[in-house]
Amino acid sequence: MQSGNLSESGTAVVPDFSHKLGGVMGNGSVLQTRGGKKDFGDIAFTWLVRVVAMLVLLTLLGIILALVWASLPTIKALGFSFLYTKEWNPPMDHYGAVIPIYGTLVTSVIALVIAVPVSFGIALFLTELAPVWIRRSLGTAIELLAAIPSIVYGMWGLLVFAPVFAKYGQPAIAATLGKVPVIGSLFSGPAMGIGLLTAGIILAIMIIPFIAAVMRDVFEITPPMLKESAYGLGCTTWEVIWGVVLPYSKVGAVGGVMLGLGRALGETMAVTFVIGNTNFLSSPSLFMPGNSITSAVANEFAEASPGLHTAALMELSLVLFVITLIVLMISKWFLARMSKMEK
Repeated sequence: MQSGNLSESGTAVVPDFSHKLGGVMGNGSVLQTRGGKKDFGDIAFTWLVRVVAMLVLLTLLGIILALVWASLPTIKALGFSFLYTKEWNPPMDHYGAVIPIYGTLVTSVIALVIAVPVSFGIALFLTELAPVWIRRSLGTAIELLAAIPSIVYGMWGLLVFAPVFAKYGQPAIAATLGKVPVIGSLFSGPAMGIGLLTAGIILAIMIIPFIAAVMRDVFEITPPMLKESAYGLGCTTWEVIWGVVLPYSKVGAVGGVMLGLGRALGETMAVTFVIGNTNFLSSPSLFMPGNSITSAVANEFAEASPGLHTAALMELSLVLFVITLIVLMISKWFLARMSKMEK
């Protein structure tokens, strides 16, 4: 120890850094420096992040106003009947959003039903069960799936998956699930390859990398001490996962699921290739072709005539925005309820 760090009595002398740090306010405000004046860099940075935050809100508000303004003709002409009418006939100026909304929701639900368990298993395997040598390579492969353009998924689904699914998959599903009471009608009908079920499966393949990557990252942040303590008490691997890892990372896991759902709701090209793009819904079967909001807008917007047709497509976009907002609100409520139940 240097002699300059000790006083004559032998006690340690603590350097005084107050002239560098300034006064720290109890309410967490910006540090004051040099005679009580805020440093110019602190002020500039504070206003910069405020502007960026406000820019996000202004952008969101601008999108909402633009959609509402472009949808006004159909809102005034059709009112709420737009939301419960099945007919979509541009030459007759008859527009109803039931079939696109139904197709969007059904394909997204199918995608989640398939993708969430698979992603959950992948994330747990990579974080808890996989050997160290395979974690990095398999994790990289999963992340590469997320980089594949959606149009590639759509072309693969139409040219490769749909014929195989029509020949082998749909007949097998109809022979098994199609015989189950109540839900059997959902898996009946001709095996055409394309349709709502095919679109849902393609969406599931697309969102698995997103959900699995997020789940893997949030599972890895669980403190090792907690897991080691559980193992020390005699818990099995499943008990550690269910009782320690999941409660600690549930918020991030639900966030990953919501990320995948948002991707499924807003996907366009992949769904357009395999959903069938028809505005007729004669059967509840998932084998039948249908339509979604995004595919309807993508197929018709370039050729839509000014007036009700364009306004109807914009109102479809507004409906999709509202659906996404409702899903987000439900997820926030669900997380708040889970947090409340733990207290």
